[in-house]
Amino acid sequence: MPQLGAIITAIVTPFDAQGAVDEDAFVALMGHLAANGTDGFVVCGTTGEASTLDDDEHLGVIELAVRNKPEGTTVIGGVGANDTRHAIKLTSRACELGVDALLSVNPYYNRPNRRGIVAHFTEVSKAADRPIILYNIPGRTGSDMPNDLLAELAQLDHVEGVKQANNDNLALVDGLALYAGNDEVLARTLDMGGAGGILTASHVVGPAMHRMVDEPDQRAAIDQDLQDVYAALGVGPAAMTIKAALNLLGHRAGVPRLPYVEADAEEIAVIRAMLVRHGLMET
Repeated sequence: MPQLGAIITAIVTPFDAQGAVDEDAFVALMGHLAANGTDGFVVCGTTGEASTLDDDEHLGVIELAVRNKPEGTTVIGGVGANDTRHAIKLTSRACELGVDALLSVNPYYNRPNRRGIVAHFTEVSKAADRPIILYNIPGRTGSDMPNDLLAELAQLDHVEGVKQANNDNLALVDGLALYAGNDEVLARTLDMGGAGGILTASHVVGPAMHRMVDEPDQRAAIDQDLQDVYAALGVGPAAMTIKAALNLLGHRAGVPRLPYVEADAEEIAVIRAMLVRHGLMET
């Protein structure tokens, strides 16, 4: 597994006032995050609102990220789909565009059985020429990939990591680099020897999250201090709350696309109070 970084931010996709991808804002945000604790980016993931991007937009954002990635950072392209043919297309094109790795979720909504999941990733792996990180998030897909299935999938060419967003499954799996899929288990993941996390709170507290990597003796205390950050950003979907936080901090994140909606006044008050408590903005 190449060194993709320990703190990988699942970056939002900024939209302009007309609802189009704001490329300048995206590039600026990449630069800001790279200067504040982010080692790499997952582009067009869940928080990047991939489900509302058409293929031209999706691949265009990946290309934009590869072309403008800050020095020393990596780009992981989100290429999951619940249609194997579509996942193959996105995987192949992302490789051609020059991503460092790929993030691929098990098919959602149609929820194939175990043999179907293995068949799906077998075909996806054939379309790849660089590392694939599996994405296990049963809360969104409707089906779990247990650790014995992950170990089986690790035998496929190019399958080299897992973003584990089922906290009950959090464990090292032979053949796979382990990435925390939920912010609140980053410390646990690092403690057990995992590679890091694919995170959302790193949009606003990246330096503190990276300190958990760099200062293991302080990891538990830092983690405890960030629990209210995770809670505040959990008052709504990440694309909504992260964009609200970034806008409060003066970044041009825009608003999410429907069916996500903007944070309301009560949610913004919770997020603002958290940012103030952590010295990230004035009252």
